[in-house]
Amino acid sequence: MRYRTIGTDPRTRREVSVLSLGAMLFGTATDEATSYAILDRYVEAGGTFVDTSDNYAFWQNGGQGGESEELLGRWRRSRGIGDEIVIATKLGARPLAPGTSYTDNAEGLSAKVIRESAERSRERLGMARLDLLYAHIEDRTVPLEETVEAFGELVAEGSVGLLGASNHRAWRVERARNIAAAAGLPGYEVLQYHHTHLTRRTDLPSELDPDGDPGSVGPELASYLRVEPTLTLVAYSPLARGSYARPDKPFGPAYDLPSAPGRLAVLREVAAQTGATVNQVVLAWLMGGVTPAIPLVGASSVAQLDESIEAVELELTDEQRARLDQAG
Repeated sequence: MRYRTIGTDPRTRREVSVLSLGAMLFGTATDEATSYAILDRYVEAGGTFVDTSDNYAFWQNGGQGGESEELLGRWRRSRGIGDEIVIATKLGARPLAPGTSYTDNAEGLSAKVIRESAERSRERLGMARLDLLYAHIEDRTVPLEETVEAFGELVAEGSVGLLGASNHRAWRVERARNIAAAAGLPGYEVLQYHHTHLTRRTDLPSELDPDGDPGSVGPELASYLRVEPTLTLVAYSPLARGSYARPDKPFGPAYDLPSAPGRLAVLREVAAQTGATVNQVVLAWLMGGVTPAIPLVGASSVAQLDESIEAVELELTDEQRARLDQAG
């Protein structure tokens, strides 16, 4: 395994593995025994960066969220896990009542919600301090100043370490960071967005934003990350939910761009050259890019996880990387 540092403040920055493990379906679609086996294998391989949210997985079995955090809490206690494993969680998108969703009834990012939801996450995870806490989705009903100050208070109290944002437009992230800097408060340092080798359309309405999908790395966010080297990008759904490997899971209209066939062709060519799978080439490309990302991979079996772990050691040549960058 390889590692990198996230965060800049010596008091809160952490060294994490370059591959993060997503626990979204642990405790719901993925049963406890399988979840434990995947987590154990990840740690055995040197993995140190696990991702969850307070709303995972509310859409499974009539839940309301929190099941993933609860499972991770049980796993941590059963294995004696301490600070060596960095746990990232999120708040803001948990439905307020069963049968509703974050699209119509999200908890939001008010000061009250941030404090109360962070406390519940700590209880479920069994952690005195959350290593990394994200604002999961935008909440434009609450002033950014209120959200920034509430997150900053948790860091000052020592109940949260690093702060991050997911699925926010780049200008909202920058504005929040400016508000925090002006007030002498910690700001967002880790950004989590959908990112993979195929370019995703950002003009389609989505659950996250009717004006277009702010949850993907588009040109604006990519440019922002290049000029803000202190920010860390965590790439969720890097394998497009299995679409690279499974013909029965087509990419769908979100990837319907003229560049798609060319980019897929080059991926397959590089995979054949290296003896790796297409999935592994995608992960290696993300980890070693001009703006390197930390891929956040899901797994429903140890075998799936092992395929992703092997990508950490895959070294792409400059020529292969250039072809991947320029394809399509």
